Amino acid sequence: MKHPIGSLLEEGRTMTRSPFIRLGATASALALLFTSGCAKKTEDTTASSTRTPEQVKIALVPGGAHPYFQPWKTTAAEAKTEFKLGDATFNETSGWDQTKQNDVLKSLAAQGYNAFGIFGVSPENINSTFEDLKRQGFPVASLASCPAGDVDKADFCLSTDVEQAAYKAAQAAIQSMGGKGNLVHLTGNKVDSNTQRRIAGVQKAVDETGGKVKVLQVVTDIDTDLQTAQKAVADLLAAKGSQIQGIVNTAYNPAVASAEGVKQSKLPIKVIAIDDDPTILAGVKDGSVSGTVLQNPVGQALVGSYALMKLAGGCTMKQPGVVVDSGSFVVTKDNVGTYEADRKAKTDELRTAFDSQYLSCK
Repeated sequence: MKHPIGSLLEEGRTMTRSPFIRLGATASALALLFTSGCAKKTEDTTASSTRTPEQVKIALVPGGAHPYFQPWKTTAAEAKTEFKLGDATFNETSGWDQTKQNDVLKSLAAQGYNAFGIFGVSPENINSTFEDLKRQGFPVASLASCPAGDVDKADFCLSTDVEQAAYKAAQAAIQSMGGKGNLVHLTGNKVDSNTQRRIAGVQKAVDETGGKVKVLQVVTDIDTDLQTAQKAVADLLAAKGSQIQGIVNTAYNPAVASAEGVKQSKLPIKVIAIDDDPTILAGVKDGSVSGTVLQNPVGQALVGSYALMKLAGGCTMKQPGVVVDSGSFVVTKDNVGTYEADRKAKTDELRTAFDSQYLSCK
């Protein structure tokens, strides 16, 4: 799951949240992403060609099925209508396997899709996929997660600054705890660079308390599915529930599991969640969840599609591979009824920023 705290970065360089487990890719699969099967499309997909919106067909491709990405599906349809695109599709069939995602991208290109917004399964290897697509003349956006390291071979990355989002979440948890006590951090795949950024963001907020708050435990690798997260939360509460004053979540499934588990246990533990699963929002409203940190998947899909359309039409990026924070928002009982207005405002701001700051259009 920079879904997916979703994906928060140090201004300009951090990756988004991936609330999901990522599986490795084989070098051979990356090398064979585009074979002669789609080489015949080179004539009408060269980088020098420009397209009207009606000629642009955008594919939004996450690494697999996950609740975080469901807004991308409806947003693809919205983008098609609003921008008058030739087509826009959403494809989550790769099953968290980089080789399969590469095959999906190859198939979509063969079907005539000519611009791609991608959440790569393997951040360590996804740049090879981006390079293969761009060699075919396709505009490429890295959405909701940036490649590992400091190089992005996509045209741009639009993602949550995961470290900043985790920092905001930990601050909210510490405030709800009264500024002291033991905090547990529940998160995703330990080897994911985004997870390490989230851990750093939480630790930064804890360090600022001057020892009044301690990280009792960091629990990783529990975002594979909800059942895994529920078992981990049940075990945690059984073993250490009486020692915990707060739980901060930076991955989707643990957030849902801790919201449910703490409420059922009736323990006086303050929970800060991530994203806007109905269970979490209901908990915020009834007070059993102190707050949640939301990401902006709609903004990633809509603004990402807009920028891809502009690139297909002949615009270029002023800074190729630039990382743009898609935003994160702390939601509590006080603003649970109005947060969507804040997210929409951020999305509008991002679109304006692409026109004024990031794109060069003649």
